[in-house]
Amino acid sequence: MKKLYIETYGCQMNVADTEVIFSILLKAGYERTLSMDEADVIMANTCSIRDNAEQRIWGRIREFSVQKKRRGEVLVGIVGCMAERLKESLLKSGEVDFVAGPDAYRHLPELIAAVRPDSPQIDVLLSRDETYADINPVRTDTNGVSAFISIMRGCNNVCSYCVVPYTRGVERSRDPKTIVREACDVFSRGYKEVTLLGQNVDSYRYGDVSFADLLAMVADVSPELRVRFATSHPKDISDELIAVMASRENICRHIHLPVQSGSDRMLEKMRRRYTREWYLERVAAIRRAMPDCGLTTDVIAGFCSETEEDHADTLSLMDEVGFDWAFMFAYSERPGTLAARKYPDDVPPEVKTRRLNEIIELQGRKGLESYRHEIGRTHRVLVEGPSKRDPSQLCGRTGSNKMCVFPAGGHKCGDYVDVVVRDCTSATLICELTI
Repeated sequence: MKKLYIETYGCQMNVADTEVIFSILLKAGYERTLSMDEADVIMANTCSIRDNAEQRIWGRIREFSVQKKRRGEVLVGIVGCMAERLKESLLKSGEVDFVAGPDAYRHLPELIAAVRPDSPQIDVLLSRDETYADINPVRTDTNGVSAFISIMRGCNNVCSYCVVPYTRGVERSRDPKTIVREACDVFSRGYKEVTLLGQNVDSYRYGDVSFADLLAMVADVSPELRVRFATSHPKDISDELIAVMASRENICRHIHLPVQSGSDRMLEKMRRRYTREWYLERVAAIRRAMPDCGLTTDVIAGFCSETEEDHADTLSLMDEVGFDWAFMFAYSERPGTLAARKYPDDVPPEVKTRRLNEIIELQGRKGLESYRHEIGRTHRVLVEGPSKRDPSQLCGRTGSNKMCVFPAGGHKCGDYVDVVVRDCTSATLICELTI
């Protein structure tokens, strides 16, 4: 059996896709290995959301090439979003043997088999109906606690800065029966948590089934199965969804709600299709129904023509909402997007960096405030494994997605434990087991 090694970069969707790839290739006779040094096929499942993500992959390709030179018969493949976006460049590099886009994974066995010296293979055709719904993923979570379930693929939003619609194609939703069946399967194998994945889960629709309906169906698999989801779009998150979350204890009260900017002018230019007022109203609706709901977000600093006033609007929105956590980035122009074609990337790098640092500093303060509010509270936590900093302790997340560290007390991965918060950092709750 030939051995297969895959590195995964980027979002949770890529993690789920890697599990699909393993399933397809293991059925074709490959064997998974965790060591690149013994692999016959080396693959990288890639991300194109920012330039530095792609530059990192180019660096890894050079390292993969060392394996080819050392061992001769090794094949190198690039799959995922970067494969879709930079297919010609990857093949012309002379260091890649095959390239496959996100909708071509079923064809990987034939693609790899067809590779010949000086004849690299490529399949980057995007599909309007591929969801891999019939494929049972090979789970890569070694603790066997949490599983990702992809409920849809692609994106129709076409935000002006984003490459996802061009690399993952149009939006399409899986049959809910296959999703519930997959949730039942992982629960029967001992998994205690599933995360439903989509570029915009709120726009999930299969016949008459909305995302709120689907979320309820998955939560009803078992009260012992915790359910999470990512990512929501502010323009689509509904009162119905909020009500379903509030009605079931095993649906984790955490919503990742990317705002990107607090300026209406920037939001319009980004083609986000909501306003600052709409976003704040959605936050208020969430907190009315679930005061303890965790909120995290994404923020872009220095988008095209952003002024100091626009930047101040972002800071004031972040201050008003008080996010638990945020992914914060300086704008990186992506070739082929509407912004790259239409708007000059005219905010100087040093201004982007300064604004980003101000966003990070504010979020650090607000995040610490949010975590300090948890001191003295009791939470039910799903044990995920040993703490990275202190293996004698365990870690796990609250329903609101805050990471907790606590004494092991004889517990193990997959156990539910009740903990009381005694202290915190800006990213971790330091807890004790309840008596």
